[in-house]
Amino acid sequence: MRILVLGAGGVGGCFGGRLAEGGADVTFLVRPRRRAQLEENGLVVQSNFGGDMSLPVTTIASEEITAPYDVVLMSCKAYDLDNAMDAIAPAMGPDSVALPLLNGLQHIERLQERFGETNVWGGTCYIGAALDSTTGEIRHFGDFQRIVFGELDGQPSARSEAFAALNATSGCDIEYSADIVQTMWDKFAMLSALATANTITGATIGSILEAPSGEAFLLAALAETRDAAAALGHPVTAPTLESYNKMFTTRGSQFAASMLRDMEAYRPTEGEHVIGDLVRRATAQDIETPMLRCALATIETYEAKLRADAGPSAA
Repeated sequence: MRILVLGAGGVGGCFGGRLAEGGADVTFLVRPRRRAQLEENGLVVQSNFGGDMSLPVTTIASEEITAPYDVVLMSCKAYDLDNAMDAIAPAMGPDSVALPLLNGLQHIERLQERFGETNVWGGTCYIGAALDSTTGEIRHFGDFQRIVFGELDGQPSARSEAFAALNATSGCDIEYSADIVQTMWDKFAMLSALATANTITGATIGSILEAPSGEAFLLAALAETRDAAAALGHPVTAPTLESYNKMFTTRGSQFAASMLRDMEAYRPTEGEHVIGDLVRRATAQDIETPMLRCALATIETYEAKLRADAGPSAA
């Protein structure tokens, strides 16, 4: 199974690296600057959970792709989907399948429109990782690095079984879901709660919990997105709720949505694709989401300032 990983940042670098470390045939589709870093220093990951990793990897540019890949692992940001689809197009053949690990839900339909309904898996991932753009090293924090994927029609296949089998040799968890749409909704709703809390306060879970009203605030955000998902026909599963409830009450936790990390680094965010999308879905069904709306206003104000500071060239 030939695997192409789009990007070698925190998400793509960690998962692609663990797959390669386990012996999988992995190639990284990266931009020139990142390619130079990888060719000079290899892929370097610092992790207290999975162990540090440093290994040479194969890289390629979009224009150099001459044959389709079996699986294309997409680790781009949701707002960069158009560029990502253009980049992976040469790698997508009749039997290829794209596995997007993007946040949100909107990208699935667009990928199917571009590459075909049967050429896209549903997928999501659970990891805390960040790339140091100066050194090229990746820091993996937290005690999990997990991919969940599945056929969107819920029917198992030889290709999904082959990819799931890589769980036995890779240093990350790879899990097949027979109901990947619900799995994606679980992540969508709970990530919206996390991002809402982080963006409103500008703080990590641990810092929020230091405030006298912090825990009540976090659990209220969790309840709002839980109730919205249920009203929209996708109740969050009990294990997922239990996991996030634990996350939202863990004192000293440095965990935060990548949206907060992006805001701290003054980069674009996925706010419109996560919080914004859930607000719009809820509004269409007359579901009240006041905390989500507050977070969305925060994100929209931030993004407007980002565009203004970037000047006319950002338009």
